[in-house]
Formats: sequence, structure tokens, C-alpha cells
Amino acid sequence: MSNRRCVLSLLVLFAALPAMAGDRPLPAPIRASKIILVGDSTTAVQGGWGPRFCGDHVTSFAACINLARGGRSTYNYRAEGSWSLVESEMRAPGYAATWVLIQFGHNDQPGKPGRSTDLQHEFPDNLRRYVQEVRAAGAVPVLLTPLTRRQFADGRLIDDLAPWADAVRRVARELDVPLVDLHARSRALVQAMGPVMAMTLAQAPASQPQVAAALSGTTVDAAAAAPGAGAAAQNALIEPMGQAKRAFDYTHLGDDGAAVFATVVAEELARTVQPMRPLLLP
Repeated sequence: MSNRRCVLSLLVLFAALPAMAGDRPLPAPIRASKIILVGDSTTAVQGGWGPRFCGDHVTSFAACINLARGGRSTYNYRAEGSWSLVESEMRAPGYAATWVLIQFGHNDQPGKPGRSTDLQHEFPDNLRRYVQEVRAAGAVPVLLTPLTRRQFADGRLIDDLAPWADAVRRVARELDVPLVDLHARSRALVQAMGPVMAMTLAQAPASQPQVAAALSGTTVDAAAAAPGAGAAAQNALIEPMGQAKRAFDYTHLGDDGAAVFATVVAEELARTVQPMRPLLLP
């Protein structure tokens, strides 16, 4: 073939490329969803199950956004403006469905200045308002009962969050909201582990006095475990609200604890919220 014929053939081929590309069928539009996590430190990036849930249990067809914050209750999460961010995320266009997972209780308990809520009225009313506003935004609310703490007395788990878990269950029934009973699942799991093994779920290793106490069946806090601990040691445990920390306690989760309870949440969602099942990797 002469050089001239070769050049002409190439010109014809290049001229046909746009037409060939135009004949290619368009891909089907993606039908992606969004999952928004709302709650306190037991869900948040530092100390909660949320990061492992988003990282390990959600498919690529769902955006997973963790807006939980340490130290927050149903009251101050809204009062500080965090709920406004959730409302913006719920109304973002382009998603086939948006799910909002809501878990509170720890900081609604008494003794939390600027955070505590009344269990009989304010706490359930706040949950109702969250549910109503999620629905008004066109999203789907899911309520979670609070993650258990891991303190024991005489070998039995101290269930201090039971009344708050009951309140969440009542609101879920009343408003016909999907419920993940994380409290019941986590309580059964931690009780089965026992006080010593449950220590492995924390962010840092327990001290020798704490382990020794757990072996007897009754846990102690960090201040009580330290020799000569007094007011100064107690005050050292009080940190700015929601500040990230890496210390042993009976509430927050290390990586192993986050992995355990993220799996529990994914399993319960897949079981109780069937429309979410295709988005999950339990």
C-alpha cells in the first residue's frame, strides 16, 4: 500500500471514530443511596462503632456519612447546630434514598451538665421531633437503642441504660419507625463475654488493678484503680465535651470493639430494615 493510500485510510478511520463512539449505548444511571449516622461518642469517629460500619459494612452504592459527635444528647446535638448539618445532607439531591440512623441515651442521663434531658418527656419528645423532621425531608429514620456500658457487679452487667433503651423502643412503636435494638444485642454479648474479656473492647488496655477487680466479678473505674486517687484524679478524667481520647473506660470502643458492634448493627439492619439489605455487607 502506498503512503498516500495509507494516509487516506487513517483519515477515514479517524473521521468515523466520533460516530462510533456516539453509537455506544449509555450506561444505566446509578441508583446510589445515602446513610447518615447521628448520635454520641459510641457512634462517632473516635470511640464509636460508626467508622467500622461505614468502612466495612456498606457497599459502594451507598454514601455513609458519620455526623455523630462525642458528648452529645438529643438536646445539645440540635442546640449546637449539628442537626442543621444533617438536614442539609438529607436534602442533597441525586440519591435514590437517604437513611438516618439515630442513637442517643448516654448523655441524656442525669449528671451531664448542659446535656441531660428528662427521661419521661424531653428525651422521647426530642426523638419524636427528629423522626418527624427526617420524614419531612423525604428521608427514612431508623432508631437505635443505646449501646450498653461494660461495668459489672458480682459478675452481672450493670444495665444503667435500660430505661433509655425502653424509651427508644416506645417511640419506635408509637411512630412505626424501624428499630435496631443495639442495647439488647450488646447487653447479651457483653454479659456473655464477662468483665475481663469485655475489657478488650475498650480503646486502651486496662490497668492491673482494674483487671484484678474484673477477675473478682466487679469492675472499678480508673480513679478508683489508681493508688491514692482522690479529687485530682477524678478531675483528670473530666475532659472537654466530645474531645477525642485514647484511654481505658467501660463505654467507648477501640478498633476491636468498633468491629464487633458495627457487625451487630449491620446484621440487625439487614434483618429488620429489608430495603437497606442490598446496601449492606453484614
